[in-house]
Amino acid sequence: MSLKDKNIVIGICGGIAAYKITSLVRLLVKEGARVQVIMTPDAHNFVTPLTFATLSKNPVYSEYFDPKSGVWHNHVDIALKADLLLIAPATANTLSKMANAACDNLLLATYLSAKCPVMFAPAMDLDMWKHPATQTNIQRLEQFGNTMIAPGTGELASGLVGEGRLAEPDDMYAAIYTFFEKHQSLKGKKALVTAGPTHEAIDPVRFIGNHSSGKMGFAIAESLTSLGAEVTLISGPTHLPTPASVKRIDVTSAKEMLNATDGYFDQADIIVMSAAVADYTPVTVANQKIKKKDDTFQIALQKTTDILATLGKRKKAQQTLVGFALETNDEIENAKGKLSRKNLDFIVLNSMQDQGAGFAGDTNKVTVLSKDGTQIAFALKSKREVADDIVHLIVAHQSPTDVQSETP
Repeated sequence: MSLKDKNIVIGICGGIAAYKITSLVRLLVKEGARVQVIMTPDAHNFVTPLTFATLSKNPVYSEYFDPKSGVWHNHVDIALKADLLLIAPATANTLSKMANAACDNLLLATYLSAKCPVMFAPAMDLDMWKHPATQTNIQRLEQFGNTMIAPGTGELASGLVGEGRLAEPDDMYAAIYTFFEKHQSLKGKKALVTAGPTHEAIDPVRFIGNHSSGKMGFAIAESLTSLGAEVTLISGPTHLPTPASVKRIDVTSAKEMLNATDGYFDQADIIVMSAAVADYTPVTVANQKIKKKDDTFQIALQKTTDILATLGKRKKAQQTLVGFALETNDEIENAKGKLSRKNLDFIVLNSMQDQGAGFAGDTNKVTVLSKDGTQIAFALKSKREVADDIVHLIVAHQSPTDVQSETP
């Protein structure tokens, strides 16, 4: 298991133990993690932003807005991109604010916006640590689903000896490593994802295409790889950057996408066909640019091969095959028909009737229909959140025994 390309946000609070985080950042960066440091204003009294900017190779954020550069540090964006948020040292003050949803600095705003798992490593003096209010706050944070990296026992800044000492960098690193290792539920699995549009050439400069941006498929590839899957992404024309640790194959036409998917399908455990493949392609492609002459112009089209149906005929029992349907009318019935005809395990229904859903945007609203008759309608969410919802269903399908054993 590697921490390569994991996005880890570290929130540093105002405590003398903040100096220990320099070693932790070095360990994480050395292992290939992307580290973003956020410092509370009080943390500046103990360590400098320059130190962490140098070690993390990223600018350090403290305020919502940088008046010098004019840059707004978007706490929502920081939180959504994070695979893990660690708050260390977590002072009694910050723990109290976290437990009670106080939000008076960038770090707390990021914490309240986080969708990712959150760890906190307390650090404070002995009596503060033992105070019932502190212990109540910690219990509340753990009830929220946050994970504590327990403090150690030793000499404290006050001169007292006891519990409250910030965990050592090696211990915090081990906790982070173990977390990611434990959450690699798709480790050892191979996934094939298609994304984006196809362009069917008319002549050397024109094509038939659609408005698909590829964002949904790229988000699914990113979600799958975050859980340890080995992902191959076959993408039509798009300007999106390749997700970390994903193998990308670029294609243009429906025929090229068919050939590419054909070569990877049999080895894949998980196949998510989110590309918007053209249904028709020109019968002939002109060698030269077609000149504008007549008032009307006709192009003879022929059907492209239905990639999803073709692969569905070859699907093995241990594979999970997911298709997409974009409908404008009779959405559920049309989706059910495709689910059955194409031998899918799941079909993700997009409706053009839903505002904020469909092509191009950063949000989506889907209904997922499964082979067993289950139908789940999700609210409007970011495409990465939608991807995580879909991947959660895939994980359950790939590991039905494990999922059932966890059910109380």
